[in-house]
Amino acid sequence: MANIEHLKLLKSGAVNWIEWRNQNPHIEIDLTSANLHLENLRGANLQGVNFNKVDLVAAILVRSNLSKANLTNANLAQAKLIEANLQNANLSIANLTEAILTQADLSYVNLIGANLSHANLENAMMTDANLIGTDFYNANLKYADLVNAQLIRSNLSFANLMGANLITANLSEANLYEAELMTVQLYKANLHKANLTKAHLGGAYLYKADLSQANLMNADLSWANLKGANLQGANLQGANLRGAIM
Repeated sequence: MANIEHLKLLKSGAVNWIEWRNQNPHIEIDLTSANLHLENLRGANLQGVNFNKVDLVAAILVRSNLSKANLTNANLAQAKLIEANLQNANLSIANLTEAILTQADLSYVNLIGANLSHANLENAMMTDANLIGTDFYNANLKYADLVNAQLIRSNLSFANLMGANLITANLSEANLYEAELMTVQLYKANLHKANLTKAHLGGAYLYKADLSQANLMNADLSWANLKGANLQGANLQGANLRGAIM
């Protein structure tokens, strides 16, 4: 359970919280299972805080510092995390449906098994993030930086990845059904056995990408750069390869 003193201090206001944290920088803060539904924590220093199983539904966490925080099993549905710092945070199995994470820093974050369906991650930084088995159904990942991200078996169906950077990302066995991947950077990306049925890959940069055994049925690969790509065993039935560089 949450430490009652810590919870009271957090809810007492930004000034009191900042002052107390500055005076007690080494104290481990435990807010396990706390109810912070709709709380305004804008700009708060929450670095390293234990938010395990916390209710943060619709909470305002704009520009807050959640680096290294433990948010496993936390409920962040509809939370506002615009420009939040989530570097090295643990969000495994967290609920982030419809959360707003535009321009948030999610570098090195752990999102294994998290639910980010319908979430807005436009311009988010997700370099080296662990996203294995994450649900991004219908999420907005436009212009997101996913360099070297681990997206193995993730669900990206209907997601908007237009302009996203997925260089060296691992999308092995990921579901990208009807995903928007136009102009995406997929240099040396691993898409082995990925489901790219009806995916929009027009103009995508797939140079040396591993598409072996990928399902590209009815995918739009018009003007895509597939030079050096591994297409061994890939299903290209009905795929649009007009102008594609092979």
